[in-house]
Formats: sequence, structure tokens, C-alpha cells
Amino acid sequence: MGYLSFVTLLWAFSFSLIGVYLAGQVDAWFSVVTRVALAALVFLPFLRLKGVPKTLMLKLMSIGGIQLGLMYCFYYQSFLYLSVPEVLLFTVFTPVYVTLTYDLLNRRFSPWYLMTAALAVLGAVVIKFSSVNPNFMLGFTIVQGANLCFAIGQVGYKVVMERAEIEVPQRTVFGLFYLGALCVALPAFLLLGSTDKLPTTNLQWGILIYLGTIASGLGYFLWNKGATLVNAGALAVLNNVLVPAGIIVNVLIWNRDADLMTLAFGGVVILASLWLNETWVKKKIDATA
Repeated sequence: MGYLSFVTLLWAFSFSLIGVYLAGQVDAWFSVVTRVALAALVFLPFLRLKGVPKTLMLKLMSIGGIQLGLMYCFYYQSFLYLSVPEVLLFTVFTPVYVTLTYDLLNRRFSPWYLMTAALAVLGAVVIKFSSVNPNFMLGFTIVQGANLCFAIGQVGYKVVMERAEIEVPQRTVFGLFYLGALCVALPAFLLLGSTDKLPTTNLQWGILIYLGTIASGLGYFLWNKGATLVNAGALAVLNNVLVPAGIIVNVLIWNRDADLMTLAFGGVVILASLWLNETWVKKKIDATA
């Protein structure tokens, strides 16, 4: 729990740093590949693969490709359509995806999850009820893509490490996680990126370096290690602690003119969908399992 709590505080500032200083100013694909490459550099010196099964190597690289590489591809694009508080608020559904991923691994599925998902979408519409537009809903959909990748990755890492054939220090293999992410981020930048929007100020470069080495490099290692030390329920709940922390940081420091009433009203609807999932849907599914 301590690892997850520390990373929550660490990541609370990342949303605003991206939304305020990078989004729309620095090419999103360049930001993604830079963060992933820097994170890989942090852990490559610790990489020790002697005796590690090739299947475990491939699984860790695949998890990194999904949880970090593909998730970042969605995540950075969402800031082009949404404000920082909106991006944060729309990550509230990640615990549902965490639970759903566990259920799918156990080969069970309930259509009740679709009901809570629909309620969350309604909450998103409420936030922009006065100016709903295709770009806003596209942004909401993109965030859900990022949420799903993040959920699949952390659940996958937890399950893979728990079922690993051998016990290895996680720091000695975690570099594979970032190499897998780089296998996704680098082609994405080469195909979709633009060298016309590279960082132009020392501040932008400094933020990228911080995000790559600390927020990504240290953050994802501690988060995934923490995920292996708690149960699925605690992991799902901790995913949502980041939402209020990030919004408080953004509103107090960078976005004091935000429409707090509308944001709060829509947030209540989205949180209601989460409450419904945690208190009623889960019990109903467990009763029929």
C-alpha cells in the first residue's frame, strides 16, 4: 500500500505538467517516446537476464507495450481534446476495468458492467452538457482506451509475477517492461510524429526529463511492485485515489478558473457509477459466480 500511495502523490502533478506545458506545444508522439526511452535508460543498468525464462521476458515486454507504450499513445492524445481536470475525472473508471480484467482472466463476464459504463458516459456528457461536441466525446473515448491499457497492464503484471516459474528481484527484470513499451512508442513516433514540434524551452525539456526518469522510470516500477503486494480490491480502489489528488493540484495551482460546479456535478454522476459497481454489481456477480 505504501508504494501505491507514494506513486499517487508523485503522479498527481504529472497530469498538470503535461496539460499545461506540453500538450499542443510539444509533439505528443515525441513526448511519449522520450518518456519511455528515458525510463528504459534508468532500469537497463539493473537488467539481469541469466536464468530468466524467455516466456517471462516476452510477457514482461508485452505488458510494458500495453500498460506504458500503448497507454501513453492514448493518454497524450486525450489532452488535445480535454482539460486536465476532465482527463483526470475520466480516469475514474479504471477500477472497473481492473475488476473486469480479473474476471476475464477467470473466464467470467457480466453485462452489468455495461450499465455502470453507460452511467459513467452520462457523467461525461453532464460535464459538457452546454457544449457537447464530437471532439469532446472523442477525448472521453481516448481516455477510456488509456484506462483499459493501464488496467490490463497492472493486472497482467501482478498475475505474471505471482505465477512466475522462478522468483527474481523485480528490479532486475523491469527493464524489459520499458523495452516492450519502447517497441510500441518508437514506431508510433516514426509513423505519426512530427519533428516540427520538438521542445523549444529548457522548461519543456526539464519536464520531459522529470516525467521520463522519475514519474515513468521510478513511478511505474513502484506502482507495479506495489500491485503485487495487495489484493485486487485494494488495487482497484488505489487507482481512484489519484483522481481527487490530481484535480486538487491542478485547480489550486494551474486552473483556478475551472467551472467547479459543472465539474463536480458530472463527477458525482461518474462516482455514482463507480459506487454502484463496487456496492451492488460486484455483489450480484459474486452471488451468481
